Amino acid sequence: MELAKPRIDIGLATNDLQPMLAFWQGEVGVPLDHVLPIRRGQDQHRHDVLGSVLKINHHEAPLPATPPSGYRELLIARQGLAAPKAMADPEGNRVTLVPPGFEGVTQIGVRLGVRDVEVHRRFYGQALGLPEERPGVFRAGESLVLLEADPDAPADAQMQGPGWRYITLQVFKVDAEHAKVLAAGGREALAPVTLGTTARISMVRDPDGNWIELSQRASITGSLEA
Repeated sequence: MELAKPRIDIGLATNDLQPMLAFWQGEVGVPLDHVLPIRRGQDQHRHDVLGSVLKINHHEAPLPATPPSGYRELLIARQGLAAPKAMADPEGNRVTLVPPGFEGVTQIGVRLGVRDVEVHRRFYGQALGLPEERPGVFRAGESLVLLEADPDAPADAQMQGPGWRYITLQVFKVDAEHAKVLAAGGREALAPVTLGTTARISMVRDPDGNWIELSQRASITGSLEA
């Protein structure tokens, strides 16, 4: 996969915005970049995390009480730390500030619990085409995806629900990359669609159903042509 931005973005969902903003901006120390209206009743509060975007999606309507996705933890490299600092936001979403280089993380890492590590190694290496830095650890530019066996991982992760729900990969041509993922055995969640003049996006799912957004963002690629 040819990345248009060498970093992963990550999204979570909440109904209770203010405590979440206080935690992420105050305790974690990530700055708000801007607020993006998604649709009536949903705004996305986009925060800069070392060049990645933390997307706090605030929903006015109650979110369904679906089980957590496989996305378990966000790791953020932080200068000046001698040891990892584990934290959780007001809704229990895990984040750990780590010394640069901890588990190979020099920017951010996303820890993903999966039912079958080998099946997911094939998906992330072949369907998504990400290089495997070491067994179960995949590099997306400066960011890492770290697979770990988890017997409690979902069998059919849902997009709608509180907490960590998806990651985003910025690409140059969504249609072409989407087709490659499907040809390599990935599951389609959303066929490519253009969102005004902002982006052309699609969604695919990994073997446990975790959602992955492919995004061709005009501010990065300069074009939304298919």
